[in-house]
Amino acid sequence: QVQLVESGGGLVQAGGSLRLSCAVSPRTFNNAAMGWFRRAAGKPSEFVATIDWAGLNTFYADSVKGRFTIFRDAAKNTVYLQMDNLKPEDTAVYYCTAASKGSISAMNHQYPYWGQGTQVTVSS
Repeated sequence: QVQLVESGGGLVQAGGSLRLSCAVSPRTFNNAAMGWFRRAAGKPSEFVATIDWAGLNTFYADSVKGRFTIFRDAAKNTVYLQMDNLKPEDTAVYYCTAASKGSISAMNHQYPYWGQGTQVTVSS
């Protein structure tokens, strides 16, 4: 059974930072690429970042490149999204996702497993 449990969302002022965590079931963590997606109110889900199963390759949406960093800790079976220089347009529910393969992808349909989501609100 695939388990993805997010934490770390909250309210922050523009320019601030947050770190999201996603605890992953061990078998999934050791085999799947992981991704973060977000959904703002009234909008479809949007790709944010992805990292491959080994942690060697990453890819980011243009809107977050240079501000967000995705990384994984094998000792804790946890994937993180470090978000710096946050902007009001980053406000959304953020979802941790696990891919159906080990290589990175920005495509929604490559991620069959989604966590429950965590709210990030950035005030201006």
